[in-house]
Amino acid sequence: MHDWITTAVTADLLRGALDVEHTEHGVLPHRLPARARAQNTDDQLAMAESQPSGVRLVFRTRATTVELDTLPTKRAYVGVPPRPHGLYDLVVDGRPAGQGSVRSGNVITVDMTEGTSDLRPGEPGTVRFDGLSGDLKDVEIWLPHNETTELIALRTDASVEPAPRGGRRVWLHHGSSISHGSDAASPTGIWPAVAAALGGVELVNLGLAGSALLDPFTARAVRDTPADLISLKIGINIVNQDLMRLRAFGPAVHGFLDTVREGHPDAPLLVVSPILCPIHEDTPGPSFPDFSELGEGRLRFRTMGDPAERASGKLTLQVIREELARIVKQRAADDPHLHYLDGRELYGEQDWSDLPLPDDLHPDAATHRRMGERFAGTAFAADGVFGDS
Repeated sequence: MHDWITTAVTADLLRGALDVEHTEHGVLPHRLPARARAQNTDDQLAMAESQPSGVRLVFRTRATTVELDTLPTKRAYVGVPPRPHGLYDLVVDGRPAGQGSVRSGNVITVDMTEGTSDLRPGEPGTVRFDGLSGDLKDVEIWLPHNETTELIALRTDASVEPAPRGGRRVWLHHGSSISHGSDAASPTGIWPAVAAALGGVELVNLGLAGSALLDPFTARAVRDTPADLISLKIGINIVNQDLMRLRAFGPAVHGFLDTVREGHPDAPLLVVSPILCPIHEDTPGPSFPDFSELGEGRLRFRTMGDPAERASGKLTLQVIREELARIVKQRAADDPHLHYLDGRELYGEQDWSDLPLPDDLHPDAATHRRMGERFAGTAFAADGVFGDS
């Protein structure tokens, strides 16, 4: 029998969240601030920013057992085998120490062929970690990167206090579903989390599935968030949504960078172009889900674009890489802390041969690991853009 201590989940126990909303159940971490959310009208972005990719509870304790009550919101798809329950990763003193899931919760069922969704309310549940040492230790619980998660109660068998930050640099990263986590195995397995662990930095992940679209309110969120290091991975969502033409893309990139620099004039700023994605290398978007293999549990993506449309300014990944490289070179003449990384250095032709994208758009768990290691080996190397020299 444990003598439980219940600790209120407050902002000082959370890292990686830009805002905390109080709900009827507890608190809901957000990865965009309230002002940005108020200006958004897109359901995809609303879902993505509420999924706590990179968000974790961090505290110091002697507890041997930790319980966290949450109310997840899960997603199911008509005609597709059930998705695995979201994972909570336990990290103790920087080392993986366990995993768990909450099997209950709300369920949003999506019919992709009809374009409809239905919410079925559910009950809260508990993830439990026990058998921990009684030593004083720093505990992190990484929340599921792909489930909106309301935090209700934290219980331990010893007192809890906020863990000191230890002077580690803060790395803020913005990108698409690939940065959000796509098909990563767990929240510490998304490629930015892998890179952050190897680089010894604190991660703030603004990877927003389907929503790295150069939105001005996202730029202001980056501008206003304290950070020592910043990276912006730009391109794939703009192509697969066929959002803009080349004439609009360049000024939009400049505007996004201008806004970020208002808040971080001297921080190392790395612009990362898209990883290899053969369906969009030389073919514009939009892309669309192919439901022909849905009955077998497989979903792939195809493009509706025509390579000939490049002549009218439609964007492909190769066009975007060339434009980003040009913009960074131009601006770097007056901004020595601005740098460019070709995303194919993280995942390129040889990687496609070894680890093809399962749905032709998103990397799997092994590819996330490879990308995180590649980014750390490049950016966080002693002579890298983010090197601590």
